[in-house]
Amino acid sequence: MTITKRVTFIAKPDGIEKMKELLSAMVEPSKKEDGCLFYEIVQYENKREKFMAIETWRDEKALDGHKASEHYKIYKSSFEPYCEKKYTDELEVLA
Repeated sequence: MTITKRVTFIAKPDGIEKMKELLSAMVEPSKKEDGCLFYEIVQYENKREKFMAIETWRDEKALDGHKASEHYKIYKSSFEPYCEKKYTDELEVLA
């Protein structure tokens, strides 16, 4: 069963550019991972401090592999000083 998530990040006012850098660095390597079906990160045009990652993984094993990747570890150990709030929504794809 696929896993689809939406992760929202609200950057601190002085952390917007660093959050953009950290999140952007995740896109290409994540897309190359086995089991990645969809992975995009967007920045809101009207709220530059707000970012959203939308990702779909083939299964729990693929998501676990993503969480064990080097680029994920770098992001995970680096984002908190620049992030005011982060929350995740589990999504169900209809159809």
